[in-house]
Amino acid sequence: MSHTAFRDRGEDFALEADYVVVGSGAGGAAAAVQLARGGAEVAIVEAGAWRDPADYPVTAYGAMRDLLDDWGSQIARGRALWPVVQARCVGGTTVVNSAICVRTPGDIFEQWKRERGLPERALSERVWAHQDTVERELCVEEVPPAARGRSNELAMLGAKREGYESHWIKRYVEGCEGTGQCLQGCKKLRKQSTNLNYVPEVLERGGHVVSAAPVERVRFEGRRAVAVEGRFSHPRERRPGGRFTVRARKAVVIAASATHSPVLLMRSGVKSRALGQEFRAHPGTGVFGVYDEPVDMNIGATQGWASTAFREEPGLKLETLSIPMEMVASRLSGGGVALMERLRDYRHICMWVQACRAESKGTVKRGFGGRPSIKYGLDRADMLRFREGMYLVARTHVAAGAKKLIPGIHGMPYELSPNQVDLLKEAPLDPRAYIAILSHLFGGCVMGTDPATSVVDGSGRVHGYEGLIVADASVIPTNLGVNPQHTIMGLAMTFADDLLAA
Repeated sequence: MSHTAFRDRGEDFALEADYVVVGSGAGGAAAAVQLARGGAEVAIVEAGAWRDPADYPVTAYGAMRDLLDDWGSQIARGRALWPVVQARCVGGTTVVNSAICVRTPGDIFEQWKRERGLPERALSERVWAHQDTVERELCVEEVPPAARGRSNELAMLGAKREGYESHWIKRYVEGCEGTGQCLQGCKKLRKQSTNLNYVPEVLERGGHVVSAAPVERVRFEGRRAVAVEGRFSHPRERRPGGRFTVRARKAVVIAASATHSPVLLMRSGVKSRALGQEFRAHPGTGVFGVYDEPVDMNIGATQGWASTAFREEPGLKLETLSIPMEMVASRLSGGGVALMERLRDYRHICMWVQACRAESKGTVKRGFGGRPSIKYGLDRADMLRFREGMYLVARTHVAAGAKKLIPGIHGMPYELSPNQVDLLKEAPLDPRAYIAILSHLFGGCVMGTDPATSVVDGSGRVHGYEGLIVADASVIPTNLGVNPQHTIMGLAMTFADDLLAA
């Protein structure tokens, strides 16, 4: 077992293992641990640094600096410029997400069979079996009462009064203490991010981790992937270090994310008409509700309540989301004294969000400096869904007793009273009017049986190449309508099983 971190210029590094896995998030860590359990020697190569929970930042600024990819500066370009949320550290985005666990819906496998020719029953049974295992190993539990906090409780009350089904979220968390620090990394060691379990297990089973090591390309001999190459990057100074080469005796597994995996394959010379196509996401935004009594949304689980009642029609998922004060300030209009006056409401504010199950498709291409360049925008049908999601969230706030709403939409009043909530039904359909982000990314290396329309097959193998697998969100060919981590992990473990059986 070994962990190799940053090496300076002139200190080149070489390693060989049975399997090389690029990325240590949900897909990479799940594939790596499954391969290691099968007796293989595995090397995980991660672009980001290994940060222990004791060193996690306490502020949103610190999280952007230490844990997010390029300070969180990645954006999708369309009619609007919307940020893309991804981490860059050992454990990947599992370190900074809310650890929400949702089993892959059965209709998704039916859709994949109908549209992509993938084997519905064979794939669903295997993925669900691995999800059973992950739920046990990563201590999946419903947010406990003591950690729910007032914001989550109010959302449950509002949904009940509005007459739709909702639930306490199940998460990869053992004994949540409700400190509201999910987005900055859980210092309490409660969230089961993969840097705390699957990555260390790979090391314990004789594997290797190479961190602060962004992979530049996959090396081929003929059509077979045989190694990955790159240059170390200093985790604080971002200066380049020595070069590294990690050889794979059996296969290279790419799990660098829905944005980075397609671009890595492009840089490596992989040819596929489908590469970088079919990018999808959950565009989301929130509505602030302001209540008479203090809510203190950062006391309690960052995300503890959700509803999938609208997943199929109109295509939405509703959730609570607690964000720190500096992020609240960034969403309130005004500056100086006016902003300080508005921040007087901070303890009385809670933020609930909608994630739109958008059908719009985008592309991921190689941009300046070899970085991902994302082109993505919502068509009219998706903007109608998006707006309806905001209206549903606002109605839930009103039902829960909010005294006013702060929609954060350009061209609308800063505040709305409860009897003005219907104004949101006529809110602008221009995406530039909204403060939104893209989370839950899909596509770019999509699965399918036809090489003309897909990059990988039902086992994650890249069409036309040998020893090259993709095992992350980029293979998912549709919008799930739910949080994707459980699906990513189930698929990655299934692909690993197929590698071991080959």
